[in-house]
Amino acid sequence: MPFSELRLRAYNAVLRNVQGGTRQRRMQVFLDRMRIETGARILDLGGNPGIWNLVPQRLEITILNLPGETGQHIPTHHQVRFVEADACDAPQFQPGEFDIVFSNSVIEHVGPEDRQAAFAATVKRLARRFWVQTPSIGFPIEAHTGVPFWWFYPDSVRQAVLRHWHTKLPAWSDSMAGTRVLRRERLQELFPSAEIYVETLGGIPKSYAAYCPG
Repeated sequence: MPFSELRLRAYNAVLRNVQGGTRQRRMQVFLDRMRIETGARILDLGGNPGIWNLVPQRLEITILNLPGETGQHIPTHHQVRFVEADACDAPQFQPGEFDIVFSNSVIEHVGPEDRQAAFAATVKRLARRFWVQTPSIGFPIEAHTGVPFWWFYPDSVRQAVLRHWHTKLPAWSDSMAGTRVLRRERLQELFPSAEIYVETLGGIPKSYAAYCPG
């Protein structure tokens, strides 16, 4: 196996271990700031049941994903239903159908700016309260690749790297080719009524969450 592929696999293994603690802390902030009550109706856009096992109170959770990405194999104590749909539209749901819309590191994967705006519109249409988290573009180690300052390289350099990786890890390279990490200002523009929670590591912004506690 080439060294570059070993490096990526090693980074992903380390990332999974680090993310466990990071997500636990982030979910505690979510619980504290959003004042989650037992039985709340939650719509999770692009998630899976695993992260909700960090929440003790039993919730009614709808998890929306693209086909094949539901995570139905993960056991949970919550009442969960799974829906396959596009989070940038979701016409099957009525306005205000949920108590809270939640999304963790998804909006950067939905596509260009018009798709991001459609995603934000879905969030605001379906619940008055919401929490939308996304990685910080300025964090030194890029969250998906492990490459330092990935988003500051010229686009031509990033595309060349992804073309190189495409034969070895096509799903990963295709996902990265469609990823567009947001700046804090863009997140605030999409959710003008929201507060912005800044998650830091070593004093450096690691992620942002636009949230409206109601």
